[in-house]
Parts: sequence; structure tokens; C-alpha cells
Amino acid sequence: MYFIDEATIYVKAGDGGDGIISFRREKYIPKGGPDGGNGGNGGDVIFRADKHLATLIDFQYKQQYFAEQGIHGSGAKKTGKDGKKLVIRVPCGTEIYDDKTNVLLVDFVHDGQEKVIAKGGKGGRGNKEFATPSNQTPRVCEDGKPGEEIHVRLSLKLLADVGFVGLPNAGKSTLISRISAAKPKIAEYPFTTLVPNLGIVRIDEEKSFVVADMPGLIEGAHSGKGLGIQFLKHIERTKALVLMLDATSENILETYKILIQEMKLFNEDLLNRQRVVALTKIDVLNEKERKKKFKIRFERGMDTYPISAVSGEGIQELVQAMWNKLQKNKNKSV
Repeated sequence: MYFIDEATIYVKAGDGGDGIISFRREKYIPKGGPDGGNGGNGGDVIFRADKHLATLIDFQYKQQYFAEQGIHGSGAKKTGKDGKKLVIRVPCGTEIYDDKTNVLLVDFVHDGQEKVIAKGGKGGRGNKEFATPSNQTPRVCEDGKPGEEIHVRLSLKLLADVGFVGLPNAGKSTLISRISAAKPKIAEYPFTTLVPNLGIVRIDEEKSFVVADMPGLIEGAHSGKGLGIQFLKHIERTKALVLMLDATSENILETYKILIQEMKLFNEDLLNRQRVVALTKIDVLNEKERKKKFKIRFERGMDTYPISAVSGEGIQELVQAMWNKLQKNKNKSV
């Protein structure tokens, strides 16, 4: 399945039905009063968050959406039927912007959350509505009002508790495959991960959290280099971060500084997230190399966890650390 997290579409609410001019025509009543019915209201366009959706791919194939128009009124004071509302389902985590003004219209966080984006036009009044003591046979009615229309931009940000951040080939995909049921593509070359992957990590039967494996960042990611902006946005909702550093690298501290700098330049608030460091691929280090790498200090109070997603060493400790960070942050909103 393709992962699509941006789309621009056009939506049009239904026009209201027209009111009509009509007069009663009954036997022995040659000049009956006005009985033109009102038009029905046009249908609204409603967006609804759906936890079962994970991508905006459907909007790549269909870019125009129309709600139903209201039915015109008829004689005998009959009001036209209202047009059916159109409900468009989007994944939880979708933001909807007015594409013209770039104003945020709604941020869907909860399953079932709804928002009317385009309101249907009101039905026009029939001539029965215009009757007065001085004008008992009005020959006037109203047309239905047009429904609202708008081009909207959809932007999906994943809803994950913990985000994995690191340079390409830092071992993020291997880790998520180890601690969850997610099955990302894994290979020994950079940029294997081209789309974010989500996995559910279970501590026990009642405790679990969602992790997101981000495609690898490179220096300059905050300005879009290597599609950085496209993927950095997906960690904006996370409550905790795991900065993954390849322990076999000769410049571990420099790599850490690059990751911190890229997050800061993209959104300084990311630095307020609970975070830990994971030193990956320690299974290929000898004892002397381990002692050297484990002495590195990144910043005061930063917890560091040496792990091997291949052998399983340190994995349980890291998972527990992620859970502990989430508990510290569970009463805070991101």
C-alpha cells in the first residue's frame, strides 16, 4: 500500500432547491390561495476521522466531491426533500486547511470526530410564504441558495506515542520489527525506509503504545533536503523520541548534534519532548570498542541504552524506558 500524506481536493455542498409558485386548484374553488412549497436544503459536506484509515491515497484518484442538491418545492404546500449530506472519511491525525488562505479549519485527533467544511444552501421559499392580508395571491418565490464550495488541503500527521529518529541505516526499521508486529522493508543500505511505519508495542495485556519509524534524516532535513520536512512533521505529535545512533559510527556525538539541530530548526518544540538515546548495532563491537562508545555523554541527564535489534541485547530495557517516559508525559498535550 502506498503511503500518501498530502492531498488537495475540491468540495461542493448541495444547492438549495427552489421554492415554486402554485395555487390551489380544487373543484368549486376557482381561485384557491397560494400553495407553492419551499425547496429542500442542500446537503452539507462533512469530514469525519476514521481510525481504520492510515493514508490519504484515495484522494489521489478522486479530487472533486459533491453533496446532494435539495429538491424543488411542489404544489399543495409540499416542501422539497433535503439533499443528502456527504461524509468524507479521513485518517485520524489529518489536518484540513483552506487551500487559498492556508487557514487551519480542523485538526482531527479523535476517532469519529466530525466537522462541517461546506454548508448546504438553504432552500428557497414558495409563494405560500409571501402571502399577506394585502397580497393574498403572491406570484413570487425564491430560488435556492448555492451551497458552499472550497478547495481544501489535507495533511496527515501520524498519531504515534514514540518516534524513532536517526540518520539513514541507523537500525530504526530493524528495531520496530523486533518490538512490534510491523514488517518494514529492511536492508543494509541507506534510505531503505521511504515511508513512516507504525507498530504497536505491548508491555503486557493492559499496557501498550504506538511507535513510529521515520525515514532517515540527513543534514538539512529541516529545509526539505532528503524529503525531511515531509517526514519531520510526523514526529510533531509524538510524546517521546528515541534518538537512534549507529554505535559503529566514528562520529556518534556529531550525529547526535545533527539530529538535535534539525529538529530544533524544524520545530523548536520538539526539543521539549521526553527523549532517550539508543546506541544501535552493539553486537558487532568488541569489548574494547564497547567501553569506548559507552563512555560518550550526550547531554546532562540523557539516558542512553546500548542495544542490538539482532541479538535482542538491551531491547527490553529500552522498551521499558519508552514506557516510563510516556508515563511522565501522559498528562501533557502535544
